[in-house]
Amino acid sequence: MTASKISEQLTHRAEEVAKMLLPNGKRDGSEWRAGSVDGESGKSLGVSIGGSKAGIWTDFATGEGGDLLDLWCATKGIPLHDALSEAKAFLGISEPRFHGGKRTYTPPKKPKCQRPGGEAFQWLTETRKLSEASIQAFQIAIDGEYVIFPFKRGPQKDAEMPMCKRRSMKTKDTRPTSSGQMPCLFGWQAMPDNAREVTICEGEFDAMALMDYGINALSVPFGGGKGEKQAWIENEFESLERFDTIFVCMDSDKVGREGALTIVERLGAERCRIVNLPAKDANDCLIEGVSPELVHKAFRNAVYLDPSELRTPSDYMDEVEWALYPETAPEQSGMIEIPWEHKRQDLAFRSGELVILVGINGHGKSQMAGYLTLEAMRQNTRACIASMEIKPGRLIANMTKQATGQQKPTRGYMGAAFTWYEDKLWIFECTKTAKAERILEVFEYAYKRYGIKWFVIDSFMKCGIDEDDYNRQKWFVERLADFKNEFNVVIFLLAHPRKGETEMKPIEKLDIKGTGAIGDLADTVLTVWRNKPKEEICEKLDNGLPVDFDGEIDDMPDAVLKCVKQRNHPEGIEPKISLYFDRKSLQYRAGPNAKPFHFVKYSGEREEF
Repeated sequence: MTASKISEQLTHRAEEVAKMLLPNGKRDGSEWRAGSVDGESGKSLGVSIGGSKAGIWTDFATGEGGDLLDLWCATKGIPLHDALSEAKAFLGISEPRFHGGKRTYTPPKKPKCQRPGGEAFQWLTETRKLSEASIQAFQIAIDGEYVIFPFKRGPQKDAEMPMCKRRSMKTKDTRPTSSGQMPCLFGWQAMPDNAREVTICEGEFDAMALMDYGINALSVPFGGGKGEKQAWIENEFESLERFDTIFVCMDSDKVGREGALTIVERLGAERCRIVNLPAKDANDCLIEGVSPELVHKAFRNAVYLDPSELRTPSDYMDEVEWALYPETAPEQSGMIEIPWEHKRQDLAFRSGELVILVGINGHGKSQMAGYLTLEAMRQNTRACIASMEIKPGRLIANMTKQATGQQKPTRGYMGAAFTWYEDKLWIFECTKTAKAERILEVFEYAYKRYGIKWFVIDSFMKCGIDEDDYNRQKWFVERLADFKNEFNVVIFLLAHPRKGETEMKPIEKLDIKGTGAIGDLADTVLTVWRNKPKEEICEKLDNGLPVDFDGEIDDMPDAVLKCVKQRNHPEGIEPKISLYFDRKSLQYRAGPNAKPFHFVKYSGEREEF
């Protein structure tokens, strides 16, 4: 939540907040009066606690003022980021709880460096046109021919430094000083504590140049582009909460535009504005002598992105190419392939799809969803599972069997699996019924903060909607469809079928329990069926009983994954996939003799069970 949203919620409790922050004050009509932000009694400072101006305060002796967050900062002497944390705790606002998805990083190797002087100082001030004030504020140092950029969390000498980069003054070679560092933003050491606006730009020199123009700025660590180039977002998500307005000022080339779009999508189009500078970037503006008036005019003219509904034909180039040339789809459409190679041309999951997975209790819906999720993760797609029927520990234990291909992997192999999960899998823990609205809130947070593109809801009946409330069921599925379209993600919704007379045959699309809108709004509908007739035959054979069967029992599949709707396949194929279940690894394999697949490679000692 941004600072303005927190402030708005504090406004509803303005008198309570005023009393807490200024306990020695007194009520005077529609205001709470105190001597100053130090809290002594008096009337110089007034906080409006009612009416249209509730939450606004002014110290008439000093001219200070602002909203209740500003008052929180002033009375406690803390920066806005800390005030936000305290205010959220006061309001009872907590972040979603996730399991997994925690990367480990290595602190940067600190070079032996010194303050810029001589030729280096001349190069920074005369060639790059940067001021001495910005060089000091951003704590720039020199190591031989390299300019050192410390990515610090604050201005203090001993502030945390999760990343450090160097740039050659001779060759433009730019890179981190060591591997494994945490990607984050450059420039927090120069950021005013209580700033409500910030600019995100593409280079360290650009951030410094913008400071020289009087604009608060932070630089991305790896330039423009999308994907892992903007991996810093998940590490800075909370730090950027405090800013009500984020100006995105990337380079004007294609890579810069790609980076800008990713940043806006993840941080929220409602508070991001795109800046088009008179030159390629901010430092070029400084070098070319662009006046402060023109730069500030570019910021005043910054625009929000066009509404997502307003598109040009070129926006659909990838989808059109995939439809006309399906053989290029995996590379061109962001398509996630299924684990079974012989059926990959018949079934796939595409960005922007809602998939309904239906199955009778005990027929393997959750195991199938976990198996498909592992395959998505193997294809470098980040996943989040809302686990409401199975406790997270059991869910991850089952997935670990599938990931390692073993019933009981060694502890070392289990550890390797957890390392593999670190930046691929998040578990939204909710082992009781969750409100549909909360699920959508958490998924949006997960997409924006972590860039998650694969979501699983296990299951529909645990989303806080009554079985006979068809209107609300339709509303929720519509919201899921809107969500997958807006953020271009894949959503799996696990559903149950209506009660049938038997489990001896696969279920169909019209068997989905609930409103017909579930199947209507889905892009793909899959049913998973456990081959009960085969199990009965095997049980009779094991007990020496006669059976009416003269075929080869091993050729019968253990399960069938049946596609009963696939809207986006170019040829409208709806395949039926016969599968063989390995009970030890919980994997679904393509043939009776197929070996379990190792999603996680492990070079240590491997034990078979």
